[in-house]
Amino acid sequence: MSSPSLPPLSPAPSSSATLSPLRPFADSSLAALVAGFVAMMTGYTSSLVLMFQAGHAAHLSDAQISSWIWALSIGMAVCTIGLSLRYRAPIVIAWSTPGAALLVGALPHVPYPQAVGAFVVCAVLLTAVGLSGWFDTLMKKVPAGIASALLAGILFEIGIGVFHAAETRTPLVLTMFFTYLAVKRFSPRYAIVTTLAVGTAVAGGLGLLDFSHFHVALAQPVLTVPAFSVSAIVSIGIPLFVVAMASQNVPGIAVLRADGYTTPSSPLISTTGLASLVLAPFGSHGVNLAAITAAICTGPQAHENRAKRYTAALWCGAFYLVAGVFGATIAALFAALPKELVVSVAALALFGSIMNGLASAMQEPKAREAALITFMVTASGLTLLSIGSAFWGLAAGVITQVVLNARRA
Repeated sequence: MSSPSLPPLSPAPSSSATLSPLRPFADSSLAALVAGFVAMMTGYTSSLVLMFQAGHAAHLSDAQISSWIWALSIGMAVCTIGLSLRYRAPIVIAWSTPGAALLVGALPHVPYPQAVGAFVVCAVLLTAVGLSGWFDTLMKKVPAGIASALLAGILFEIGIGVFHAAETRTPLVLTMFFTYLAVKRFSPRYAIVTTLAVGTAVAGGLGLLDFSHFHVALAQPVLTVPAFSVSAIVSIGIPLFVVAMASQNVPGIAVLRADGYTTPSSPLISTTGLASLVLAPFGSHGVNLAAITAAICTGPQAHENRAKRYTAALWCGAFYLVAGVFGATIAALFAALPKELVVSVAALALFGSIMNGLASAMQEPKAREAALITFMVTASGLTLLSIGSAFWGLAAGVITQVVLNARRA
C-alpha cells in the first residue's frame, strides 16, 4: 500500500526473510536516535500527567502510581523492540492516552482491584481480536487515500502546536522554527537534533529550565490481585477496549500503511494484548499501537532509508526501558523542560509525515472527497460516545467513499 510519492522500498520491510542480516547499530544513525527520543518524550509529556491525575483522584499511593508507569513503560519497551526487530519495521507501542483520560473520571468510582480486573478483561479482548485475524481483513478494505488522510488528520493538531506555542513563548519558538528551516535547507538529516539542542540552550538562557523538583528514584512494581465485577467491566473494561481499538490501533496501522509498511496487523494487536494481560496486575491499563509518536519514527526525518527506520523505534524502545526503571526521575526531568519546547520539537518532527499523508491522500481522483472528509473530521478533534476523532474520521471517509463510488444497478 505504498504511495507513488514515496521512494520504493526493496525489499519490503515487513518481509524479514528477504532482508539482509540484522545490524541494528550499523543501520542506525543520529537522526534515528533523535527520532526515537522525541517519540518517547512526546508520548510521556503529552499524557503522563493523566496517570498522576487519575491515580490521585482514586487515592492511589505513590508506589501504586509508580508501578503503573513502570508496567506501561516495560510493556511498551519490550513490545516496541521485539516487534520492530521481528518485522524490521518502525513499530512503536504506546499506552492508551484516551484510555488514561477515561480513567480520570472512572477510576475514583471503582475499587482499585476491580479496576485491575477490568484491565485484564480489556487485555483478553484485545488478544482475542488479534488472534482471530479479523482486524487484518478490515484494514485491507480501507483505501490507501483514506488511510493517508487519517494519518494527516491525526498529526495535524500536533503539527500546528508549534504556532500555538509561539503565542506564549515567542522568542523560544521562533528561534527553534528558524533554526529548523536553516538546517533543513542545508542538512535535512540534522534539522530536528539541531533544533532540539538550540531550543534547550535558548530555554536555559531565558531561565525556562526548572530542575528544582528533579530527583533520582527507581520505580518498584506493586502487585494488585485482580477482582472482577460486572460494574467495573462495563464502566472500565469494555470502554477501554473500544477506545484502544478505535483511537489507537486503527490509526496506528494507518500510520504504518501510509508510510509504506505492510506489516500484518493481527500479530501486533495480539502481542500488545498479551503484554497488557501480563502487566495488568501491576497497574497497566493497556499498551497499544502508537499513532502520533509512531509517525515520528516512520517518516523520512527518522532515516533517509525507509528499510532502516526500524532503528528509530528500537531507540524509542530503549528510552522506554530507561523511563520505566527511572519512572519518577523521567517525570521530573520532563517537568523541567518548558512545555512549548516539547510541543515545538514534536510538531516540527512531524512535518514530513503530514506532507506525505496529504500528498498521498489526494492522488486518487475518485477518493479525494472521501479523503478530504476523513482528514477534516479527524483533524476536528470530534469526540462522540467517548470515542476519538480518528475512528469517526475513518468511518466518515469510508461511508463517503461507498456512497459516491459504489456500483449502481
